[in-house]
Amino acid sequence: MAGRRMPRPSEVLPLIGRPDRSRTALQRRLERCASVWDVRTMARRRAPRAVFDYADGAAMSEASLARSRDAYRRVEFTPRVLRDVAQVDLQVEILGQRSALPFVFAPTGFTRMMHHSGERAVAAVAADKGIPYGLSTLGTTSIEDLANACPDARRWFQLYVSRDRGSAEGLMRRADETGYDTLILTVDTAVGGIRRREVRNGLTIPPQLRLSTLAEMARHPRWWFDVLTTEPLTFASLSSSGGTVGDLLTRVFDPGVTGADITWIRENWSGKVMLKGIQSRADAELAADLGVDAIVLSNHGGRQVDMGNVPLELLPEVVAAVGDHVEVYIDGGIMSGTDIVAALAFGARAALVGRAYLYGLMAGGEEGVRRVAEILEKEVRTTMQLIGTRTVAEVRTAEVRLRGRP
Repeated sequence: MAGRRMPRPSEVLPLIGRPDRSRTALQRRLERCASVWDVRTMARRRAPRAVFDYADGAAMSEASLARSRDAYRRVEFTPRVLRDVAQVDLQVEILGQRSALPFVFAPTGFTRMMHHSGERAVAAVAADKGIPYGLSTLGTTSIEDLANACPDARRWFQLYVSRDRGSAEGLMRRADETGYDTLILTVDTAVGGIRRREVRNGLTIPPQLRLSTLAEMARHPRWWFDVLTTEPLTFASLSSSGGTVGDLLTRVFDPGVTGADITWIRENWSGKVMLKGIQSRADAELAADLGVDAIVLSNHGGRQVDMGNVPLELLPEVVAAVGDHVEVYIDGGIMSGTDIVAALAFGARAALVGRAYLYGLMAGGEEGVRRVAEILEKEVRTTMQLIGTRTVAEVRTAEVRLRGRP
């Protein structure tokens, strides 16, 4: 047996990892995040609790969100082997245009609360990745400012119908005139959901400085510095504020919206129309009969109805019923690229992703959003290769099932 010896410095030094000085410290930390869940953990450390809980939480018992995520954990693929998957095409046609990836950055409210760069950062990443981005009525960047900041992004506008129909018409007109090509009409917010985390944390819109916030300011000085030294946090498309977001929805938005209002939408909007918040086959059929271009099976990320149904479980039935008449999309509970591939395999045209990029925004602004997009893209590509599919069309013919169901 050879004797031991002390290694020479010249032998040890090459083994010592050296930071890549071309990357910032934030970029290096984000690169160590192997999953969206890792980004979520980083976000939880960097954002005040009330801010993190606003993005992370759901309605009441949060059962709807938990069930949505659990459904993806029950997905079972049957991989096919001995197939040439050297080249994989992730492109998909979304409402008449090609998207480089089979997911969309969904509209989210009060986005600049997560990071001062807010909607501009999300739209910039969407433009770089060649995917659509939806700006919310509850956004914190105006319709025009986002269009000016990200002219190359494919922009959609999400509309909550307020009691003041004139105001809603004005929002549609402004979005139409500045190049937004799709209107997302959210239909699951007759009133605001009860979100217990917001109530317990005392989160109001806009956030209020109280004695109880001093400890949070000490723990998260960077976040508070950003808030206090950048433009005030307000809704860019609403004049009303005060109370929790759920309170705001109930106070401002019209609970009397019906299918008859699609005619009114068409009179004020020249582009595509998507209904977001469909939660039954019957309503999917109603939407198809109303002549909309697309629907999103969605329980609002579990933030509205507690103990609601699960979009993924509903998806095959809805696709079979209306898939030839209207494009079917899905959101809620998606935390990985494998989840996105599962949604495609069950028949979705593409998936909408919201919470995942909000975790990235809290973790590191635009760089955090970019890291989430990179993770999702890599996971979609790898999963497609491992189940033996080269295109999104092939994914839709893959063998897949939900364990515990026929």
